[in-house]
Amino acid sequence: MLLFSLTILCFGYLLGAIPFGYILTKRYTGLNILELGSGNIGSTNVKRTAGRRISVMVQALDILKGFIPVALVLLLEHSGMFDVPEYFIFLIAMGPIIGHIASVFLYFKGGKGVNTTIGAAILLAPLEITFAIMLYFIVKWQTKYVSAGSIALAISLPVSAAILGAETNLEIFLLICCFLILLRHKANIRRLIAGNELK
Repeated sequence: MLLFSLTILCFGYLLGAIPFGYILTKRYTGLNILELGSGNIGSTNVKRTAGRRISVMVQALDILKGFIPVALVLLLEHSGMFDVPEYFIFLIAMGPIIGHIASVFLYFKGGKGVNTTIGAAILLAPLEITFAIMLYFIVKWQTKYVSAGSIALAISLPVSAAILGAETNLEIFLLICCFLILLRHKANIRRLIAGNELK
C-alpha cells in the first residue's frame, strides 16, 4: 500500500509537471514562451503569445492536471480498492500543483498554479472554488488585470473555507494553495502597486 501511495503521489507530480503552455506554444507558433511576455507557462501568457485558442486549450489541460489525480484516488477509495488516511487526498491534490509550479521538465520553473489549483480542489472544496472563480471574474472585470483576479481568488480560498466551517485538513490545504499562488505572483503584486502590470 505504501508503494502504491508513493506511486500515486509521483504520478500526480509528474502529471502536473507537464508544461502544456510551453509545449503547445512551441508546437503551434515555434516560439519559446519562457522567453516571451512574463516568461510564464500559464494560459494568460500563452494568450499574449500564441492567441486565445491555444490559451483555452492550455487552461483546460492545466485544470485537468489537477483534477485527474484527485478524481482517481477518490474513485479508488469509493470502490474500496484504496484506503488511506483522510489527509492523504490533500497530499495527492498538492502533487500536481507543485508539479506545475516547479516542473522537473523545465528545470523546476513553471506556472503560477491557479488553474491547476482549481482542478485539484474542485472535488474537495466545490463551494469555495465556485466562490473564488466568481470573485476572480468580478475583480478582473473591475480592474482589467488577470493577476488581480488571481490574487483575489487565492485569498478567497482559505477565507471562504473558514466562513463555511471547513474541516482542518481542507483549511490547511487551501491556505497552502493561497500562499503558493501569492508567492508566484510576487512580481505581479509589485507591478500592480507600481501601476505597470501587464494586462
